[in-house]
Amino acid sequence: MDLLTDIILRAGRSAVELALFVLLPIMVVMLSLMRLLEAKGLIDRVVAYVTPLLRPAGLTGLGVFAALQINFVSFAAPVATLTMMESRGSSDRHLAATLAMVMAMAQANVTFPMAAMGLAFGQTLLLSILGGLTAAVFTYHGFGRGLSALEAPVDETLHHRVAEDTKGVLDVINRAGAEAFKIAIGAIPMLVLALVAVMVLRLTGSIDLLTRLLAPGLTLIGIDPALILPTLTKFIAGGTAMMGVMDEMLKNGTASIATLNGSAGFLISPLDVPGVAVLISAGRRVSSVWKPAVFGAAVGIAVRTLGHALL
Repeated sequence: MDLLTDIILRAGRSAVELALFVLLPIMVVMLSLMRLLEAKGLIDRVVAYVTPLLRPAGLTGLGVFAALQINFVSFAAPVATLTMMESRGSSDRHLAATLAMVMAMAQANVTFPMAAMGLAFGQTLLLSILGGLTAAVFTYHGFGRGLSALEAPVDETLHHRVAEDTKGVLDVINRAGAEAFKIAIGAIPMLVLALVAVMVLRLTGSIDLLTRLLAPGLTLIGIDPALILPTLTKFIAGGTAMMGVMDEMLKNGTASIATLNGSAGFLISPLDVPGVAVLISAGRRVSSVWKPAVFGAAVGIAVRTLGHALL
């Protein structure tokens, strides 16, 4: 019992440190910047300019906004946009393309904190955009080709707060800070549980056994066996939990910055059990197109994985 208590306390300490001293300050700054750009109307202008270029990929103005949210806010931010798209009459085909794009991209709540750990942020962002667009194209023109493309008149106006004076700016920053705090605190339970599970698996020798069984095959195809643990954590518990595990591995020397950057293509995305569950909660029609979206996202992540491996 004392051993289990010690594991829980060590996992809790690591989780709180990661959430409050790495995730929180970075998310406060980035969310404040994102919300101020929204309030000043710059995001609206970017969306209006980019949307005509991306329509052949099956993305609407709201879809472009969802891409900005996943890359600069968090993996859960596009849920509200997907709900908006469904309620405003976007077609099933456009919904599937947007959902696939979001699932294939790198979420900001993992990329920004991991940039402090050594992740090449610029490279990750560029490949995230490439992977997201690939996922949207393959879904809209391939996996989701049989979905309905009929749209009601769609209102693509982005409704958000404005910052016309000092009080408005402070209000936007305070709300962004509260949103960042909510994200950081909300990540702690999953981080703690994931780290406890990892420590228990290590203590029982399960990870070592699995690594010994899979290492020869992985080494043969050029994959570092150290990635077994973060990969299992990512697909079962999500990207934030994977971040906690990778942070521990970097600290104790079982993973390197090169390994982190080489694996970012398939480790950093919302295509996992918790991520898909959250995203398809956006609405009934969104949840009905998850299969073609997952297939499209898998293609996008494959492109990202290849890009990271080559770079």
